[in-house]
Amino acid sequence: MTEVFFVLTVIYAVYVIYVVVSDKKKVKVIDDSAPAMMSVVHVDVKPLIPENITTQPLAKSVSKTVKPAATKLGLKNPETGEIVTNYGNYRFMKRWIKEALVSEGLLEKVYQNKEINTDVEVKIKEALARLESIERYQI
Repeated sequence: MTEVFFVLTVIYAVYVIYVVVSDKKKVKVIDDSAPAMMSVVHVDVKPLIPENITTQPLAKSVSKTVKPAATKLGLKNPETGEIVTNYGNYRFMKRWIKEALVSEGLLEKVYQNKEINTDVEVKIKEALARLESIERYQI
């Protein structure tokens, strides 16, 4: 048995040496025409705002109607104050988030891992977006 093991070890060592030596013999050819093909293209950029609208009145109207986006993303447990920022995968989501989705009426039940399919995943993502918009769950 030891002889068979020794022979297999020698064959493997020879194969490794062969692969290492044959890789050194390969020569990589660099195509010199590649830099010539890469050239800078100049494009005229047009502003996205039409010319008849000035920027200051637009900025004032936007600032009055749109709330600034929250810089912190995540959900806060209103009972314990725990903050969760990574809850994208339903299978690894905290239990209180799953229960909050059901208690708020956003989902009909807490799904088991084997019940999750593409249709359920879409429902869960929509429910999470709605849960993030509820004020008591915001950070």
